[in-house]
Amino acid sequence: MISMSELLTTISLIFIIAGPFLLIANRYRLPTIPFLIIAGVVGGFFIDETLTLELARYGIALLVFTFGVRINPTSFRPVLRDSEIAAFGQIFVVGGLGFALGLLFGISTGEAIFLGIAVAFSSTIVGTALLESELRKNLLRARLAQTIQFIQDLLAIVILLLLGAGTLAVEPIATQFGFGIALLILALLTHKYLFETLGQLAGESDELLIISVVSLLVVFLAASELVGVSIVVGAFAAGLAVSHDPVEHLGLFNGVFSIRDFFVAIFFVTIGALVVVPFIELGWAASIEKLLLVTCLVVLTAVVKPLVTTAILLYNGYEARSSTLTSLSIDQVSEFALIIAIEALILGLLTQNVFDAIILAAAVTMITSSLSQHYNERIYRSLATHGLMPESHKKIDELSNITEGCVDHIIIVGYGRNGQQLTETCNEQDQPYVVIENDPALFDAVSSDCDAYVFGDAMEEYTWEKANVTDARLVISTVNSDPVSYRLLSFEFDVDVILRSDNVETALDFFDDGAIYVSVSEFLASEQLIQHLQELFDGDLTPAQIREQQLSDLEEYTSTKNTNKFGVN
Repeated sequence: MISMSELLTTISLIFIIAGPFLLIANRYRLPTIPFLIIAGVVGGFFIDETLTLELARYGIALLVFTFGVRINPTSFRPVLRDSEIAAFGQIFVVGGLGFALGLLFGISTGEAIFLGIAVAFSSTIVGTALLESELRKNLLRARLAQTIQFIQDLLAIVILLLLGAGTLAVEPIATQFGFGIALLILALLTHKYLFETLGQLAGESDELLIISVVSLLVVFLAASELVGVSIVVGAFAAGLAVSHDPVEHLGLFNGVFSIRDFFVAIFFVTIGALVVVPFIELGWAASIEKLLLVTCLVVLTAVVKPLVTTAILLYNGYEARSSTLTSLSIDQVSEFALIIAIEALILGLLTQNVFDAIILAAAVTMITSSLSQHYNERIYRSLATHGLMPESHKKIDELSNITEGCVDHIIIVGYGRNGQQLTETCNEQDQPYVVIENDPALFDAVSSDCDAYVFGDAMEEYTWEKANVTDARLVISTVNSDPVSYRLLSFEFDVDVILRSDNVETALDFFDDGAIYVSVSEFLASEQLIQHLQELFDGDLTPAQIREQQLSDLEEYTSTKNTNKFGVN
């Protein structure tokens, strides 16, 4: 029996070891995941494996809970069918190859199944961590990746319930599934009837609501332990029970994500600590054999799986960029695959040798995934430049609507709050416009509110061709994304471009590259852009005058800011 003091001592040791590695990553602005895993490899020489396995189980469970909290079925619905095809395609193709690989290495049929699971399922934790900014911006690739991971997580829960039965007999399996379904039904009832009551009782206190949610988590974990179901299933059900709109319960979600950040660090360090280092903890012959198996697993996970996913998405009509970037965010071993491997090891269904290979492959792919996500644009551009990415515009053509004779129009990128304000202004001025959006959750709103729209990626030339940019009067991007803004400027449209930025320094760079106006959040409100547009429509200002006026204001603002900063009179 592991004592609480042993767990706390282990957690303290984890953060002591991880601290210097995180400082290095922060100092050189490098991805933190590789450094946390490397810290874990170092810590593995000092931390008992039994303690590490227990921490990994609870760490994964709590992270699954935080993922469940942010599940929004509304955002899944527009891409659900295509995501299902991609998810099952990964499982059957990549999982089948993983199973065949196991048999090729002389591994038993039962253990080869776990190798197939390891390479087929993708990590929600890593994917969500790497796609955080994309999820906040509601980008298509983030929705696709999140939905694929959600579908695979549901399948992983089914596998965990099968493992919990400990046998293939009908009665134990039926009991496990009965308890699992009961937990999910309880979660849905809590979500529908109890959560709002808790919110009302907590009043304006975010702290009380957070405590209530953590209490619900403990109840679901205790219930899963009581009925003999994996705690990961209980944690997932608890997340579903409290999943609500982040804007409505911002304080709660900030608190939950702080908890997530804490356990994310523990999770990656424990993965590293479970790694058995070849040539140091193993002999030469065993090390070479294991490295060969791990290399094959990594290739299947980090190379073959993205290729399969990209091919499926392209076949379903998605553009090459969205398909590629989606696949590069799910090119790692899943935490669910790890908890399945841990449970199988405990039950004696998996040998230590195969378990160690899965852990090492998971550690390597989580490192490579953070790098592939960091350089995803470069990878895609390199593939496209060498003609390796076929063009596919079926989805754009199906979902877009452009009226005939659309000329002298405004192209508005993004249909968030600012985009909606701009469309209202255009309607008031009888100014034709085309909206470019690629958030699946906004498709219904765009298609019902706007006469002309393109549902596509603003980074791709075909989207602009579809929006007839050559005959446009003005391009306005409401998307606060530097890569998108620089990409728009790189197209060198023969039309004036208005962009958005967080800071004045970046805005001045946009001006240097050809923008006529930049909406800067720290400098002016979006309403001022609306006012300038109305003056432009009325003929009171020309684009050149708008550019000159704002550029002068920004330079004056920067000068005043620097004067105040250095205390110059």
